[in-house]
Amino acid sequence: MPFASNETFQQIFQSSVEAIIMVDHHGVILLANPVSEQMFGYEKNSLIGLSVEDLLPEQMRSRHVDYRKGFTAHPEPRPMGMGRDLTAKRKDGSQFPVAVSLSYTMVNDEVLVMAFISDITERKKAEEALKHSEEQLLVYASELERKVQSRTEDLNSTITALEKEIHVRKKAEEEARKALDRERELNELKSKFVSIASHEFRTPLSTVKSSASLIAQYAERNDLDKVGKHVLRIKSSVDHLTSILNDLLSLGKLEEGKVEVHKELVNLTDFLKEVKEEITPMFKPGQTLTITCDSHSSGHFIQTDTRILRNILFNLLSNASKYSDENKTVSIECFTDKSTAGFAIRDEGIGIPIEDQKHMFDRFFRASNAGNIQGTGLGLNIVKRYVELLDGTISFNSDFGKGSIFTVIIPIQ
Repeated sequence: MPFASNETFQQIFQSSVEAIIMVDHHGVILLANPVSEQMFGYEKNSLIGLSVEDLLPEQMRSRHVDYRKGFTAHPEPRPMGMGRDLTAKRKDGSQFPVAVSLSYTMVNDEVLVMAFISDITERKKAEEALKHSEEQLLVYASELERKVQSRTEDLNSTITALEKEIHVRKKAEEEARKALDRERELNELKSKFVSIASHEFRTPLSTVKSSASLIAQYAERNDLDKVGKHVLRIKSSVDHLTSILNDLLSLGKLEEGKVEVHKELVNLTDFLKEVKEEITPMFKPGQTLTITCDSHSSGHFIQTDTRILRNILFNLLSNASKYSDENKTVSIECFTDKSTAGFAIRDEGIGIPIEDQKHMFDRFFRASNAGNIQGTGLGLNIVKRYVELLDGTISFNSDFGKGSIFTVIIPIQ
């Protein structure tokens, strides 16, 4: 055979560490190097004359005939097995995974196909081991999350018991007990939870621990004024923890698609009055909230999900208060047309640096001038997701050091 006469070719062919076989257009094996004979378990020269389909499992042979004919009709070098597993069969019937690359040459106007075959059994074992490791990692992460939830529930029980004791001594702290009754479910938290827990939880938890110890001492002395002072410290710390957990839970539900939209007809003026009554007690001392609606909006009925809209406004108003000084004014300006309603929340706070403004809706981002003001960097990201659930838009303008305006526009029909 002319293709076997070249000495250099024979040396390369025989000494290759990769299995090589050459077949004609009928699929008959013309040449097979020693590695291929060892790989498939055949004696020397016993592969020659066999059909290449003899090296495949029964269920793959008929399909491979079509592949082979297609390659012979339009030959071009290409790797095989991209995106799927290939399986070969040894003489003893055992099967093993392989990777195959094809090339060809023309001899006497006949296409001869050369297959380069690699046994990838070890690679497959490594992939299976990696997959098993990933599964184990998921199990570990789930267990870690369960332990975090258990520790949080233990903390809730301790704080609730402390509140009940304080309630006996001072009835004015009833609101703190209600705040501490909120569920702290952490099952929906994902990537950044450990970081937030270590940074944002440490300070308020230290405050709760130290104040609880001092309360026990002051209670023995019947010093109710100092007991009340530390109760307020505990309440403030618990409110901060509750805010963080609510943000994390909201984000988890939004990412899982568990927040459904249920629209209803609502009087816009009455709705905004309710929002004002609920949010004002949370403002800093001396801060006021004003509501201004244009002539089209006053008494106007809109079709929307009031629960989601309330969450949007609460978050924006809470930010306006948090980033403004005492005795400042926060305002809501509302406006409507036939198909949309708009809400502009204006504050006189610290504003947002220009270089930070492009990141304000990013998850876990906080402006560089936030300083020691508490927060997780989730609020505006959650607001944007809520607005998108209502098929609306949100934008803002901010003057550094003077204040910001956040504008939400939603469809109302």
